[in-house]
Order: sequence, then C-alpha cells, then structure tokens
Amino acid sequence: MTIYHGSENVITKPIFGGGNSQNDYGRGFYCTEDKELSKEWACKRDTDGFSNCYELNTNGLEICNLNEDYNILNWLALLTKYRGYWQRKSIAEEAKNFLQENYLIDISEFDVIVGYRADDSYFSFVQDFIMGTISLQKLSMAMKLGDLNDQIVLKSQRAFEQLEFVGYEKVEAVKYYHEMVGRDKKARKAYLELRPATSILDEVYILDIMRGGVSDDKLRI
Repeated sequence: MTIYHGSENVITKPIFGGGNSQNDYGRGFYCTEDKELSKEWACKRDTDGFSNCYELNTNGLEICNLNEDYNILNWLALLTKYRGYWQRKSIAEEAKNFLQENYLIDISEFDVIVGYRADDSYFSFVQDFIMGTISLQKLSMAMKLGDLNDQIVLKSQRAFEQLEFVGYEKVEAVKYYHEMVGRDKKARKAYLELRPATSILDEVYILDIMRGGVSDDKLRI
C-alpha cells in the first residue's frame, strides 16, 4: 500500500508511540492514500511543508476498517474517547458516555486503523449530531462532503516496522493551504443545505438511540 503523510518536516523514519494522544484514534502515524490531500494537510498552518511517501507492507497486519467492518456509532464512540472538547453538562456529555458504554470497540489488537478523518468542519457536524441537532442519517451523508476520503493510521510497532520511506515532495502553502480552506468551505456550504432538509419519518436522532437503549447489536442503519 502506498501512503502519504503531510507534515512541516521530512519524516524518513516515523517513531512508534509518537503523535498526539488526542488525535481521532489516539497516538499513531496518520496517513492517506490520496497524495493531493497529504499536500493540503502539510500546509494546514499556512506554511510550506512536505508530502512524505511510504510503502506499507500489509502482510500479516491486522487492519480495522471502521467504515466497512463497523457502523458510524462505533467510529463516534472512538472519536469521543480520544478527541477533546465536548460540551459539558449537556446532552452532549450524556451522549458521549452512552456511546462509549454501548458502542466503543477495542482497537488495541489492531495494527492499522482505517476510518473517517474528523477535520474542523467534520468535527462540527459530529457535534451537531451529539447535541441532537441532526439525525444519524444526515451525519452519515455529511461525512462524505468535501471528499476527504479515509485516513490510515499506523498503531502498532509491527506496522511501523513494515513501513518503508520512499521519498518526499516539497509543498507550497500558497497553493495547498488555500485548497484546504476551499475544501472546508465547500463542505460547510453543502452541510448548511443538507442540515435543514426535510426530515424523513424514520430518521434516527441521538435521543432516540439513548431512550430506546439501542445497543450495537440492535442498530440497523
């Protein structure tokens, strides 16, 4: 698998155990199969950066694909566990606890995690669902806005050992920072059109799930 990591630095040998513990899936090395997206992520602070390229040998690796093997509430439970800032003393706090009690999966045995990337706009979509503003169906639609694709996260030492640095490409912020901002604005605009759309009777909101005690094995979306 050819993957890319956007950064302000050239990273020839990623270090196992590094990274921010409050990223979407905790500590790990966050990558994408989309080279152009990695260039946008390299310039997220409006400074020039680098798109680092790697080959990942997936033989023998345990890979968890959250979008294919699990449902969106499993992904949300992980996000509420690792990401900071959830409104306290509100339905959001109760929803966070409910999701972790009923939908949290154990990712400790996996070498690689594949799933949504909760950038700024996407994190705000998630918060709207947690606050009961939008339905689960609309959240599922919103997460596809902006074409962010999946992120690939190396979590285990074995995965890091099977990663080989190929090379890098310098990225200019004058182009890719504005592309990143434009992508975010496009997603937010599409979301504003999606959010007030007429609800379908069978749309499910977080309170419906909590009041009904809908557990992981009973959810059907």
